[in-house]
Amino acid sequence: MFTRRLRLPPPGTETFFLWGPRQTGKTTLLQATYPAALWIDLLKAEEYRRYVQNPELLRGELAARPSVRQVVIDEVQKVPQLLDEAHWLHERRGIRFALCGSSARKVKRGQANLLGGRAVRYELHGLIAREIGRSFDLDRMLNHGYLPRIYLSDEPRRLLNGYVADYLKEEVAAEGLVRNLPVFSEFLNVAALSDAEIVNFSTIARECGVSSHTIKGYFGILVDTLLGRWLLAYTKRPKRRVIGAPKFYFADVGVVNHLARRGELHRGSELYGKAFENWVFHELSAHNAYTEAFATLSHWRLAGGIEVDFIVNDMQLAIEAKATAKVTADHLKGLRSLVQDHPRIKQRVVVCLEPKGRRTEDGILILPAGDFIERLGAGDLF
Repeated sequence: MFTRRLRLPPPGTETFFLWGPRQTGKTTLLQATYPAALWIDLLKAEEYRRYVQNPELLRGELAARPSVRQVVIDEVQKVPQLLDEAHWLHERRGIRFALCGSSARKVKRGQANLLGGRAVRYELHGLIAREIGRSFDLDRMLNHGYLPRIYLSDEPRRLLNGYVADYLKEEVAAEGLVRNLPVFSEFLNVAALSDAEIVNFSTIARECGVSSHTIKGYFGILVDTLLGRWLLAYTKRPKRRVIGAPKFYFADVGVVNHLARRGELHRGSELYGKAFENWVFHELSAHNAYTEAFATLSHWRLAGGIEVDFIVNDMQLAIEAKATAKVTADHLKGLRSLVQDHPRIKQRVVVCLEPKGRRTEDGILILPAGDFIERLGAGDLF
């Protein structure tokens, strides 16, 4: 239904990892790209049991099928030992593997074989505006989130509840990532309130009744299971005192809405503004990954509280996300303060809900959300 912007290599040409949060459409994309591939689905209990007990079966099965040149292993993190076999078959038999998963934790932390750097890494994000096309509805996206099935649903709350329950059961509990699942479940609810914010570990620890060290570990689980990511602070060449702490963003704003019990979001509300900032970060991150721009994304904040939401590369671009239909001087304080410390900044942009784009007298570009998407997709921003 949606044409995804991530382009995977042609069949039989590359071995690669494809990571992405649950239900972003990884399997659908792989099936469309590699219809003739040998498929190993580790979500199937019988296949999981076979390979977890005897991963070397893969070598024997492929020896019996010499014509196979492309193999897809779905949910590869469930049996990391298969990566040793994939490495050997890649080197000795020239077979190419698409290694798909929704959690890199066991792979990264279990000293699994990462194929000696031979495997490229791709990441599939949730839906972006250009994939939806002319039917893109910003209000719907900020309320439903970026997961294809949930975005399209008329009952997103029920699906989001199931999504979080499956995450707790299949990603966290089944993989033994935490000892106390009820505490981790409560942590999710509290952490959602920190979306698009600098995280105070001590405050969350007090609310959850655990140590700050435990909370830091819990955030690590969110990152490793691709449910969220950090946005580091830009601290180069400061003239004034800047905050060096990172901000945290959940990978799907619909999940945030559900965990934080936000209810329906309406334009003009503070919560709509927070969801809007999450969406802008989502679009920037997906564009960066899909175009292989390899840009660095960060945020900038002075000790006094003045901030800029996003810095791209070394002051190539600064972006403020403001879910307002009229941008005022108050909305421009961060960008105007930034240029005092970094006069070489190339481009300053406010992404907003104004109906038409314009430029201020001091060169700040005011971009409606639709224009932002067009310019981003055309490569005019970075």
